[in-house]
Amino acid sequence: MLRLLALAALLLALPVVGVLASWLALDAQGIAALRHQWSTVLPGYIWTSLVLSVCVAIGVALLGGATAAAVTLFEFPGRRVFEWALLLPLAMPAYVLAYAYTDFLQFSGPLQDALRSLAGAQGALWPDVRSLWGAIGLFVLCLYPYVYLLTRTALAERGVALMEAARLLGAGMQRRVREVALPLARPAIVAGVALALMETLADYGVGSYFGLSTFTTGIYKAWLVMNDHDAAAQLSSLLLLVVAGVLWLEARGRRRLRFANPRAVGAQSPEARPTALTGRRVLAAWTLCGLPVLLGFVLPVGVLLRLLWVEAYSGEMALPLARFAHWGWTSFKLAGLAALLAAALALALAFALRLPGYAQRPLRWAGRVVSLGYAVPGAVIAVGILLPVGWLQQNYPGLGTTGLVTGTAFGLLYAYLVRFSAVALQSVEAGYARLPSSVDETARMLGTQKWRLFFGLHLPLLQRSVLAAVLLVFVDVMKELPATLVLRPFDSDTLAVVAYQLARDERLSEAALPSLAIVVVGLLPVVLLSRALRRDACPAGRVSWWQD
Repeated sequence: MLRLLALAALLLALPVVGVLASWLALDAQGIAALRHQWSTVLPGYIWTSLVLSVCVAIGVALLGGATAAAVTLFEFPGRRVFEWALLLPLAMPAYVLAYAYTDFLQFSGPLQDALRSLAGAQGALWPDVRSLWGAIGLFVLCLYPYVYLLTRTALAERGVALMEAARLLGAGMQRRVREVALPLARPAIVAGVALALMETLADYGVGSYFGLSTFTTGIYKAWLVMNDHDAAAQLSSLLLLVVAGVLWLEARGRRRLRFANPRAVGAQSPEARPTALTGRRVLAAWTLCGLPVLLGFVLPVGVLLRLLWVEAYSGEMALPLARFAHWGWTSFKLAGLAALLAAALALALAFALRLPGYAQRPLRWAGRVVSLGYAVPGAVIAVGILLPVGWLQQNYPGLGTTGLVTGTAFGLLYAYLVRFSAVALQSVEAGYARLPSSVDETARMLGTQKWRLFFGLHLPLLQRSVLAAVLLVFVDVMKELPATLVLRPFDSDTLAVVAYQLARDERLSEAALPSLAIVVVGLLPVVLLSRALRRDACPAGRVSWWQD
């Protein structure tokens, strides 16, 4: 079992190894190509990615931290509604948000048409949303829930009690926020910002649709347009270095999330209550919490529904429903298989790590390898898969590896496992963390074999964690775009790929249906997270693997 798990981890690490190994074959021609990139496109990739990352980091930190503080530390009418409503933008992929706002804000969109009719103006009323600053706004709207979730969890543990203690000591509101709430939430904000940055750097849909020169779009241009595999690998390795730095930042912030027992500091004291807001402060809280929900979920969903209604009402539905059903079934099939395989791998690895004598260094290393997969962008995974396959095909043509991996469901599932097994593993590990080791010791003292221990005891107790793992991987695969674009079979597309292709061809009305389907599926983990937060427990799945 140990050898099989270690082998599985090595296979999942192969794409990253393949990208890094490309530097070993660097020759004089490759050095010349690298110098050419540095003198032409690479500075633009670096500058655009840097500006995008810095602005998104500032935006999600301010918006996510402020909304978390508002619903955790203060009491106002509608607070309980905003507690779960602020999670809704988490269901909206960034590229779907881009499609909706492009239709709504473009020159021929409904908003500018209405304003020109009212004001009698001519021409465009504001700059095109398809720009770097438009992308920054969209990323902030759909990624701030990362910071909101972590910050709310951190503040809920001790924030209310410490704010109350500071008030009793005579501290004013501004001082309480500046010297109590902000230092308490800072590690969670840093960890949430790091996760948002990883999503931003891994994005391809928004960057490609808006025509931005980022690292991810550059990787695809080098591979698919310029047919320069070495350049794609070198760009991928540079992106990996950036992601490694973000991971270090996230780990550093996560280590500081270890707080004292909330009971020890009076967090459960009945005297500790959120500060009640009145008058204009209530209006400010409604504005702060309502605008992200309106702009990040309600408005884009309304735009997509309008596009779908216009398409259906005109009687010229250009998107055949039979083909849509086929795309939906393909997405569902791939997502379901990937989710089940990832959950099975996570269960086996977490169980082996829990058994005495199995938690050896190779197995723990395997667990770390699997956990790093989620931080690797889909573009890097695609390049990392194709490089070793191409090398094998070139040196051993009789193996037929290209036909086995590229353009097949097997290659897609492999990429999905590399990318999303970490989500399943961390969810299962969070479930195991709630099972005391004394349960295992008692079962072994009664003569229970390890397989009976797993199927008869652990698996029934881990039902929620396993369900969360399956659900989260399923939703992530449904939304995944970059790796699917490169590795998908030629005769079958997923909903994400279809929505991207239709939007790229300016057929936004037809892209509304697959985009809405992705959003509906994305609501499933939002419901799961909101229920977990209402129980005042650590949310299953993503939130649990963000924390120790």
